[in-house]
Amino acid sequence: MRSSPQSPVTPASAISQAHEFTDADFECIRQLVSQHTGISLAAHKRCLIYGRLRKRLQALGIRQFRDYCELIRSGNNSEIEQFINSITTNLTYFYREEHHFDYLANDLLPTLVKNDRTQRRIRIMSAGCSTGEEPYSLAMTLCEVIEDIENYDVRILATDLDSNVLRTAAKGVYSIEDVEGLDKQRIHSWFLRGRRGQHGKIRVSPALRKLITFKQLNLMQPWPMQGPFDIIFCRNVVIYFDKPTQRTLFERFANLMQPGAHLFIGHSESLQNITDRFKLIGNSIYQRV
Repeated sequence: MRSSPQSPVTPASAISQAHEFTDADFECIRQLVSQHTGISLAAHKRCLIYGRLRKRLQALGIRQFRDYCELIRSGNNSEIEQFINSITTNLTYFYREEHHFDYLANDLLPTLVKNDRTQRRIRIMSAGCSTGEEPYSLAMTLCEVIEDIENYDVRILATDLDSNVLRTAAKGVYSIEDVEGLDKQRIHSWFLRGRRGQHGKIRVSPALRKLITFKQLNLMQPWPMQGPFDIIFCRNVVIYFDKPTQRTLFERFANLMQPGAHLFIGHSESLQNITDRFKLIGNSIYQRV
């Protein structure tokens, strides 16, 4: 049963009467977010969530947040997708946390190549890939390290909950500003400059794009992939989950990896007191035990 409306915390000047956001409304949104994404919304996210979801109410012509909550509860799949896309945060750039890619290039990939001269199989997962900069950075690193990569069976599975960012990632088209931090030779090797109507844009080369499969995936729901993965990147994702959800997630990752496989997480994340199936071997770099 819905509790009686309470006074909104957000300043009245910032909220129209038609879109009043009460404590009960926010709690309802928090429960729905947890149910559909596993994300645990902190109280200080209230104003942010209000600003994002108010746009959905305006687009749908809905006046009250409680009515929007009922729409989500009803199982309206198209709006649930929009709801999820509005909630998720996507901040990324090429070679983010560069020390991870240095470790890949200088240590991990050469070791994988040396130890696997028969099957020549490498499987990588980029969980929470956002607009694609992470998996494309992985693909560039692979191509630069493995000189005869065309003779390898290499696949990168890139997943995200947000369908909007996945469409951007699959296109592989970015602005010139998005690659300003990259080495000029790397830009020349792996990107195609747009002409005429695409002036100011660049596109990731086909050589990189063919290595990556982009798929929508809710980490809290059943997974279609079976592995095993040699490398999993899940960076700056679990910071939005509570501890029990984190334990479940890393247990599932471990089950998709063979002993010795590597897991990369964000610099502000840790597996301490979460799981004993990985050991820390570097700066936010873990190995499946």
